Amino acid sequence: MISVPSRPVSPGLAFAVAMAGIGLFSVMDAFMKSLVLAMGVYNALIWRTGLSIVFGAGLWIASGARRPSARAMRLHLARGAVTAVMATLFFWGLARVPMAQAITLTYVSPILALLLAAAVLHERVGRHVAIASAAAFAGVLVVLAGHARMAAGPAVSTGAAAVLVSAALYAVNLVIARVQAQAAGPGEIAFVQSIVITGVLAIGAPWLLTVPDSGQWPKIVVAALLGTGSLALLGWAYAHGETGYLATTEYTSFLWAAALGWAVFGERVSPFTLAGAAIIVSACLYAVRRQAVAGGGAEGAA
Repeated sequence: MISVPSRPVSPGLAFAVAMAGIGLFSVMDAFMKSLVLAMGVYNALIWRTGLSIVFGAGLWIASGARRPSARAMRLHLARGAVTAVMATLFFWGLARVPMAQAITLTYVSPILALLLAAAVLHERVGRHVAIASAAAFAGVLVVLAGHARMAAGPAVSTGAAAVLVSAALYAVNLVIARVQAQAAGPGEIAFVQSIVITGVLAIGAPWLLTVPDSGQWPKIVVAALLGTGSLALLGWAYAHGETGYLATTEYTSFLWAAALGWAVFGERVSPFTLAGAAIIVSACLYAVRRQAVAGGGAEGAA
């Protein structure tokens, strides 16, 4: 179990932990895409988050199982409600759009998170972070240019629209995550947020819930483990780094999506995709190097 230290940690460590969290989430996306194709977005999501409650409870107990404060509960409820809608839209779109393209479309989130964090949390947006985000977004545009040259049917277009709306909600999610991480520990976040998301989804259970086939349960278990681990890592990272800085790590998920989409689903990675990935990764490396040199951007635990 990762505990929150009492002293500040380096920006580079917070960045690395956030990257690990994004990596786990990206692998989970591949499992979720397979589950959505097999059993629909609602059942894939509610069974995964429901099982995540069990794994999240383990993290919460290991971290001391302290009762959430009233402030933390408000944040858990807000982020959980946003996440339930966001995840439903994203995974519904992911089933209709190649993984690399879907993840690319979500890259409007860090840009929006930068602006929201500056406006709501009054975080200082460093020039190097702004430059890195702009450069990474340019890499996204390169990828989109490549996909524009390919024919896309109505299902792909509708799926892309769902992913874009999900991306806007994810920017809100990132800002709430920063405040939430200073009000609660990673174990509490992983546990309570899973309960809230499952509770929101359960509203539709009388009409939509079905029991998965036995062959789907191993995928659901792995997806739940990956999701819980990712929430814990990201919760720790956002307790020690600013939103605008750590949001840049979102761009690394592109490499995971391209590799997993090709290896698992046979999705083709175009030269435009590879070029965009190179730009995105370079931007991320620039951001973390300059932040480490500056020695700023991280905060100790609240």
